[in-house]
Amino acid sequence: MTTTLVEARPHVLAASTLKGNVVKNLSGEKLGTIEEFMIDLDSGRIGYCVLSFGGVLGIGDKLFAIPYKAMTLDTRDHTFTLDIAKERLEKAPGFDKNAWPDMTDRAWGERVYGFYDVQPYWM
Repeated sequence: MTTTLVEARPHVLAASTLKGNVVKNLSGEKLGTIEEFMIDLDSGRIGYCVLSFGGVLGIGDKLFAIPYKAMTLDTRDHTFTLDIAKERLEKAPGFDKNAWPDMTDRAWGERVYGFYDVQPYWM
């Protein structure tokens, strides 16, 4: 009889333990860090994750709304992987830190989820 070891992985985590995690692409390039998790209060689901990209010491950072399901979490290395090239991320729907998007605007949400080719969480 052969037994396989299944890696223990948590199924529930505090959002605060994920905030600040690095996001890399499949090539291992650092794309940025997770700044926030935006929760849809009606459904209790993650509306999107906020990725900070570029800038120095928080100055000049561009923020991106990333669908949670577009990323893969590595709980061992405390990193997320997003299958996107840096050059493509620069063209993603972004926003300014002083003008956060309204996720109730479904057209905006569909544009974000469509960019990452992920089904919107509300569908």
